[in-house]
Amino acid sequence: MVSSTSASRAWTTVRPHALFFRRTRGSLAACFAFALAACAMGPTGEPPAMPQPQRYGVEAQPAQTVVAGGISQQFVTGAEPVPQWWTLYGSPTLDSLVNEGLANSPNLAAADHNLQAAREQLRGQIGGSLLPTVDAIGIAQRQQQPAIPQFGIDQLQYAIFAGLIDVRYTFDVFGATRLNNAALASRVNVQAFQFEAARRALAANIVASALGAATLHEQVDTTVQLIALANAQADDMQKRYALGSASRADVLNAQQSAASLAANLPGLRQQWIAQRHALAVLIGRSPDQAPPDLDLASLSLPAQVPVVVPSELLRSRPDIEAAEAALKAAAADVGAATAQMYPSITLSAALGQGGFSWPVVTSGAGALWAIGASLSQPIFHGGALVAQRRAALQSYEAANDTYKQTVLTAFQDVADRLAALDHDAQALEAASTSARTAQALYDDTNARYQLGAVPWYAVRQSEQQWRNARLDEIRYRGARLSDTAALFQAMGNPPVNPATLGGARAADAETAAKSQ
Repeated sequence: MVSSTSASRAWTTVRPHALFFRRTRGSLAACFAFALAACAMGPTGEPPAMPQPQRYGVEAQPAQTVVAGGISQQFVTGAEPVPQWWTLYGSPTLDSLVNEGLANSPNLAAADHNLQAAREQLRGQIGGSLLPTVDAIGIAQRQQQPAIPQFGIDQLQYAIFAGLIDVRYTFDVFGATRLNNAALASRVNVQAFQFEAARRALAANIVASALGAATLHEQVDTTVQLIALANAQADDMQKRYALGSASRADVLNAQQSAASLAANLPGLRQQWIAQRHALAVLIGRSPDQAPPDLDLASLSLPAQVPVVVPSELLRSRPDIEAAEAALKAAAADVGAATAQMYPSITLSAALGQGGFSWPVVTSGAGALWAIGASLSQPIFHGGALVAQRRAALQSYEAANDTYKQTVLTAFQDVADRLAALDHDAQALEAASTSARTAQALYDDTNARYQLGAVPWYAVRQSEQQWRNARLDEIRYRGARLSDTAALFQAMGNPPVNPATLGGARAADAETAAKSQ
C-alpha cells in the first residue's frame, strides 16, 4: 500500500521552476534571441505592386456622355464612391425595395451569422492561446488488485480520492501562436469583406431586377400594341384582297408579320415574369408576392457618376480588400509553419488534496502539488514539418496571384462599365431621334388622312414604324439606367474597417491577435 506521503511525492514529478530556469537560462536566452526574428519567419503579407493605368479602357474616357433623353452624364474623376447610390434615382419605391432586401434577405442574414460565428471562434482561439488554462480535476475511484500467493500479496481493495487545480501556459517564443491568430483574424476579415461585397451585390441586383422588370413591362405593352396593329393591318389587307385591290401575296405578308410579332410576345412575357419573380426572392418574398413594377418615366438618371482613380479603387472595392486579407492570412500561415520547427516551452502547475480516505484528503497529509516546465524541440517528423512549410509557401504564392487577378478584373469591370455608359448614351440618342422622327411621320400621315390625302392603312403603317422605334428607345433607356447602377456598384465603397461590417459591431480582431 502506498502512503499519502508517497502519493504526494508521486504528483511532484518535476522540481520547482526556479531550479529549472537556473539550469536552462542559457537555452532560454538563445530562444528569446530567436524570438526577435519571429517576424521574419514568413512573408510580410503586403500586396504586390500593381500597375496604375492612366485610364481604365483602351479608349480615352470622355468628360461626359452625349446628351440623350435630355441628360448628359458627367464622369467625375477622383470622386469618392457613393455608399447608397440607388437613392440618386429619386424613387422612394426603389429605395424601399432595396431597404427591404437588405433587411430580409436570407442569404445576407446567413452570411452575417457566419461572419459573427467566425468572430466568436477567433475570440475563443485568442483567449485560449493568450491566457493560461485553468482546469479543476476531481478523482474518486475504487480499485482492486489480484492476489499473488507466491509473492505473499493478498488481494487488495482500496479507494483513491483527489481534487486538483491544474494550470498550464505555453510561451509563444517564436510567434507560432501569434501568427496562427493573425492568420485566423485575416480570414475573419476576408469573410467581413465578402459580406460587404454580398450586401452591395444584393443592392445592385435588386436595382437591376427592378429596372429590368420595368423595362420589360413597357416592352410587353408596346409589343401588344404592335401585334394589335399588325392584326388590324392583316384584316384590312384581307378585305382589300376580297375587293381586288390587293394581291394574295400582300395578304400573306401581312399575316406573316402579325404572326411573327405574336410569336415574340410569350418569350418577352416570360422574361418579364421571371424578372419579377427574381426581384421578389431578392427582397425576401415568395414569387407570388412580387412588388408592382416601377414606372420608368418616374426615375431620374444620375447626372454625375464618380470615377475612382485606380490607386484608390484598391481600397474601395471589397473584393480586392478580401483578396488582400486572404494574402495576409497566407503569409501568417507561412510564419506559423516555420515557427512549428522551433522549440516550444510550456509551464504547468497543480495544487490540491488527495489520499486513500476522506480523512486523509481533508488533512494536511493529503496535500498534493506539482510544478514543472517542458521544452520540446522537433527533431524528426518524417519531413512533415518541412512539407507543411513548403505547402504554406505555395498557398501564399497562389494568394498573391489571386490578388493580382482580382485587381485586373476590377479594372476591367470599371472599364467595361464606363464604355457601356458612353455607348448607351449614343444608342439612346439615336433611338430617341428615330422615335421622334417616326412619331412626327405618324402625326403627319394621320393629318393627311383626315384631309383624305392618304388611305387609313397608311396611317396604321406609320404607327407601326413609330411603335417599333419606341420599342428600341425603351430598350436603350433601360440599358442606360441599368449600366449606371452597374458602374456605381463597380466603384465600391469608401474604405471601411472590417470590424464594423456585419450586423453586430465587433472589436478589431486582427489587432487583438497581433497584440500577443
